[in-house]
Amino acid sequence: MLRSLENWDMDLNFTAEETAFRHEIRQWVATHLPPEISHKVHNALRLTRDDLQRWARILGKQGWLGWGWPKQFGGPGWNAVQKHLFEEECALAGAPRVVPFGPVMVAPVIMAFGNAEQQKRFLPGIASGEVWWSQGYSEPGSGSDLASVKCKAERVGDNYIVNGQKTWTTLGQYGEWIFCLVRTSTEGKPQTGISFLLIDMKSPGVSVRPIVLLDGEPEVNEVFFDNVEVPAENLIGEENKGWTYAKHLLAHERTNIADVNRAKRELERLKRIAKADGLWDDGRFRDQIALLEVDIVALEMMVLRVLSAEKSGKQSLDVAGLLKIRGSEIQQRYSELMMLAAGPFATAFVSEAMEAGWQGPHVGAAHCAPLASTFFNLRKTTIYGGSNEVQRNIVAQTVLGS
Repeated sequence: MLRSLENWDMDLNFTAEETAFRHEIRQWVATHLPPEISHKVHNALRLTRDDLQRWARILGKQGWLGWGWPKQFGGPGWNAVQKHLFEEECALAGAPRVVPFGPVMVAPVIMAFGNAEQQKRFLPGIASGEVWWSQGYSEPGSGSDLASVKCKAERVGDNYIVNGQKTWTTLGQYGEWIFCLVRTSTEGKPQTGISFLLIDMKSPGVSVRPIVLLDGEPEVNEVFFDNVEVPAENLIGEENKGWTYAKHLLAHERTNIADVNRAKRELERLKRIAKADGLWDDGRFRDQIALLEVDIVALEMMVLRVLSAEKSGKQSLDVAGLLKIRGSEIQQRYSELMMLAAGPFATAFVSEAMEAGWQGPHVGAAHCAPLASTFFNLRKTTIYGGSNEVQRNIVAQTVLGS
C-alpha cells in the first residue's frame, strides 16, 4: 500500500510484498485450521469453548494470537496492513473470531499502562491462549454511560475490597480473569473516580449467573462481587485514572466490532442461501444484496484508508466510532437478508424440537437452521461497545467538528 497523500488521497493497492504476505498467511491457515471448525463457522453452527480455545492455542503456538502486538511483547511486530491481511485471510477461511477480551482489549492496556511486573505476569498467558479473559464494564443502569459505574473497590491495606455487579459479560461463564472498571472515588466528575482492576474470577465472593438468550444459549452473564479481595498490585496504572485506560481499550473494541472481513465472508453465505432458496432470480432481492455489497466495499475502503495513514506515519482520523457504526449496521442487514431469503426455514433452534427429531440437519434446508439465532444475536451490535446513537454524537464532535 503506497504512501498516504494530503487530504487522504492515496493508492489503496497492495504492494508485491503485501500480496506475498497474504499468500503466506493463506497457506498457513489452510494447513492449520481444523476443517470441522471451519465448517461450523461457514455454516454459523455453534462453537464450543473447546473449539474457540483450540484455535486460540494453535495461533498462540505460532505466536500469532497476539497478531497486533509489537515484538517487544512477544508479537510478530506486523504493520497495520499485515494485521489487516491476517484478519481477512482467517475470516475468509472460516476461522473463528478470536475472543477479543485478552489479546485485543486488555493486553494493549497492560502494554501501555501496566508496569513491567504486570506485563511479565499476564501477557504470556494471553499470548498462548491458555488464560480466558472476560470484560467487566457494563452494569445495570451503566451501559453506554460507563462513567456512571457503581461497582465499588475500597482500598484496605494491600488489597481492594470489591462489591457490586457487572452484566452482559460475554462468555463470562468461561472466564478465568476479568478486567473491571471499578469506582474508587466519588469526588469530582464521575470519570475521575474510576480505576482499572484485574480480578481473578476464582476468588472467593465472585459468582457468575448466566443470562439465557432467545436461542437458548447463555452467551452473556451477570457477575457479582461480594467482598472480593483483590491485591492492590492488580491495579493497572494509577488509582482513579481508569477512565483514560478504558478509552484506550474502547478504541480497539470498536474497530474490532466493525469486522469488515467477517462481513465479506457472510456476504458470500447470503448469496449461497439466496441461490439455494430460489431468491437469486428475484431482481429486487438481488438489488438489496448489491446495495449491501457496495456498503461493505465502502467500509473496507475506509478501513484501508486508516491503515494507509497509519503505515505512512500520518495521524489517521479518529474514526473508530464511525467504523463501529457502519460495521454493526451491516451485520444486522446481512442477517436480515438471510432471514428473508430462507423464509419459514429460518426457524430458531428449539432444544425440545431437536430432541424430538423434527428440527435439525437431517430435516430439509439444514443451511437455514441457525439463521434466527444469528439474527437475534446481531441485534446487540448497535448497542454494545457504545451505542450507535452515542457514537454518532462523538463522530460529529471529533471528526466533523460540529
